[in-house]
Amino acid sequence: MSDLTSIVSELRRPPRLPLEASVDLTYRCSNACRHCWLVTPDTPAERAAELTTGEWREVVDQARSLGTRRWSISGGEPLLREDFAELFDHITRKAIGYSLNTNGALITPQIAKLLTRRGSKMIALYGATAEVHDDVTRTPGSFDATMEGFARLREAGAGFTVQVVPMRANWHEWEAMKALAASLSPHWRVGAAWLYLSACGDAARNEEIARQRLDPADVIALDEPIPADESAAGSDGEEPAAGAAHPRPAGGDDRVYAACIAGRRDLHIDPYGQVAHCSFIKDPALRFSLRGPGGVAPGALERIWEQELPAVADGVCGGQEYLEGCAVCDVRDDCRWCGVYGYLEHRRHGAGVDYLCEVAKEARRFKDEWRRDHRRTFQIGGMTVQVGADRPVAADTFSAKFRDFEAPPAEGCGADGLPVIHIRHHFGLPDLHGRDLGAQTYRKPPWAIFRRGSSWIYLGISPSDDGEGVPTDLHRVATFNDDHTRARVYNDDARVDSWVKGGLASVTMFPTDQILLARVLADRDGLFLHSGAVILDGAGLCFIGHSEAGKSTTMDLLCARLGDRVEVLCDDRNVVRWWPDGPPPVPSQVAGPDAADVAAGAGGDEAAPSPPGFWVHGTWSHGTVPLVSASQAPLRALVFLRQDECNEIVRLTDRKDVSSRILACIIRPFVTADWWEKTFDVVERLVAEVPAYEMRFDKSGAVVPQIEALAAAKR
Repeated sequence: MSDLTSIVSELRRPPRLPLEASVDLTYRCSNACRHCWLVTPDTPAERAAELTTGEWREVVDQARSLGTRRWSISGGEPLLREDFAELFDHITRKAIGYSLNTNGALITPQIAKLLTRRGSKMIALYGATAEVHDDVTRTPGSFDATMEGFARLREAGAGFTVQVVPMRANWHEWEAMKALAASLSPHWRVGAAWLYLSACGDAARNEEIARQRLDPADVIALDEPIPADESAAGSDGEEPAAGAAHPRPAGGDDRVYAACIAGRRDLHIDPYGQVAHCSFIKDPALRFSLRGPGGVAPGALERIWEQELPAVADGVCGGQEYLEGCAVCDVRDDCRWCGVYGYLEHRRHGAGVDYLCEVAKEARRFKDEWRRDHRRTFQIGGMTVQVGADRPVAADTFSAKFRDFEAPPAEGCGADGLPVIHIRHHFGLPDLHGRDLGAQTYRKPPWAIFRRGSSWIYLGISPSDDGEGVPTDLHRVATFNDDHTRARVYNDDARVDSWVKGGLASVTMFPTDQILLARVLADRDGLFLHSGAVILDGAGLCFIGHSEAGKSTTMDLLCARLGDRVEVLCDDRNVVRWWPDGPPPVPSQVAGPDAADVAAGAGGDEAAPSPPGFWVHGTWSHGTVPLVSASQAPLRALVFLRQDECNEIVRLTDRKDVSSRILACIIRPFVTADWWEKTFDVVERLVAEVPAYEMRFDKSGAVVPQIEALAAAKR
């Protein structure tokens, strides 16, 4: 059995292929930036040491034969290569994607035309004025040359991203730099928020770089380390949190690169044909040459990928310095430390970096404050929903109706033992034009829905939309992972006012939360039903029907006749869910100082176990009756409403008829075949286990005694 398990595990493991490659074409540069960790003098000897055009072509072909399809092209300044145009064409012609990093000063009209090829172009900006920019680059005229490069790219129609690089020398111009970047391109980003020391280890150069490092608090402000549990689905699956720590060995293991190498699907090639598993690896002992006596050797890259690089995993250890330092540090989970930075700082792979320790402490403080001020947790139908946002969440951000559903924060799994549903709100729409959204699977206002990889992409479209692709009047974008348990919601600027004003009626900021809840419930043996529901003398009754069926009228009649004996869960939409061991406690039962113990089932007297079976749960999606409750109760009866001149409750025995009635009143998200299959299974079990009735009634209240009898009856 163990052999079979091993075989299955091996078959499921993704093939170890170098799907991406980063190449530094040269370390020569037209600038001499104060913070640069790589630049070398532009000398004949340096040029002679670099790979030739033919060697680079051979290297690219070898990588492509191993599976490389995405490329990152950088330097130094890659445009200093006289053969740049030829190499760029050879690298990108058959690539799925590429990125290019340049200072922009050497972009000619011919190069700009070449760069219209679809891919990511990042141009560095070091100041908002020539005085500051040229002081950073230590190259007079570099600012004007970069501005000319931007102009040539725009003239050619080559889209680009401005990379705004922060350091002490330009920090006083930071806001002006961002404004300039935004005026140059709709796309701009912050470059590395902290600086690492030089590859060559030169003391004078390291001293200059260290002087340019920002205060740790400023680093965190630039690159906010949102808690990892707040990460949510991106455009193609999960996105790591900003500033996340590098992979590290488990306790007692001092192989500093083993965890990193195990998951890598990329490699780095420097200007001299040296290969490493990471572009930051500058230890000569961990870089392996592609060159033989006659140039780049046939099959050299495959040999390095298959043999030399895997050996690094076990060959580099941090020793006691690591095991007694970074490995056991209290803030290691918030630290950006990696062995590569230890080497650059101290020439030891296991060495700590004091500057990063201070940044990690700031990151921990930021995360604690973010969790307190930027998120809220709710429990509905046994599901835990955690909502985070770029802007703070105030006491009145969400409507008062949510208060009964507020729950303690949860990590990993929620109250039902299943993954927490994470919703992350951003304000400002992403630029999707030219982006591959995948296959369009649905388009009917208000949504156009695309499927890309393991993600769903929802575009908010106007009622008049009848086109395809990305609409010009897009007002909302939402990305979900495959099972809709993680979402990023991008809201247009108009919704910032709604957030600030408060009183929001849904946690998704959609007109209703049904897109999310109805979708997730299918995976959790549940249904989201058009219904009014109450708890009467401990029994759950679900009154099912569409608009005007009399749901709210029924709630009013019961409240008027029975008073405190009845608790309204919601008059319009409720959750029905099957629990094999009974549901978890509702939020009100896990409030107070012992919340964590109660939620975990620890401490205090044990509560009576909840009976298994179907339960009905209240929701916040009410109709005309503003009463809602997070409470829950065993489901005693399904009652289909029919307004009439008589008052009677009749048992329904035709299971096919009952199933059809339920299916007609299920709240549907964007439906797929697997959603229907799961929903049919829940309906079939529901019909078999819970008695169904038709209630014919008028507004006199004469039917209430019969409802009391239903609640009292034993199933």
